[in-house]
Amino acid sequence: MKKIMFLMLGSVLALSQACAQTNAPTEVTTAFSQKFPTAKKVTWDKENETEWEAEFKVDGKEFSANFTSEGIWKETEYEISEAEIPAAVKQTLNSEFADYKIEESEVSETVAGKVYEFALEKGESELEVGIAPDGKVMKKEVKNEDEEDKDKD
Repeated sequence: MKKIMFLMLGSVLALSQACAQTNAPTEVTTAFSQKFPTAKKVTWDKENETEWEAEFKVDGKEFSANFTSEGIWKETEYEISEAEIPAAVKQTLNSEFADYKIEESEVSETVAGKVYEFALEKGESELEVGIAPDGKVMKKEVKNEDEEDKDKD
């Protein structure tokens, strides 16, 4: 019985890997190549019916970028270290979220501009925060652990 379960699990994993390596439409890959000409190790995934996501590396740093099916760039995200956080953004973190620890920090770039996004934690409390380069808080969202527990069920 265990052997059958392992074979089934292996088949599911192989199939999910094949799906993750989906080939994006030519319009999407062309637009991507123009925007990120030095990208390496590019993998594509279909986010939804109208959007594609590329995961890739540039100069050894990991990125993700989203494009519409027509090849229109939507967003690029990449993680940053605390040392890469601009002074105005650090000042906001230190003044408005001083009791929180940074769990994750990344940059989100869209046509509208750049936002520094953070996953913050203080004890059992978790926040997702978006801060503009000038230090203005753009988004502050309490992460609900009850919803996470429901997703795990």
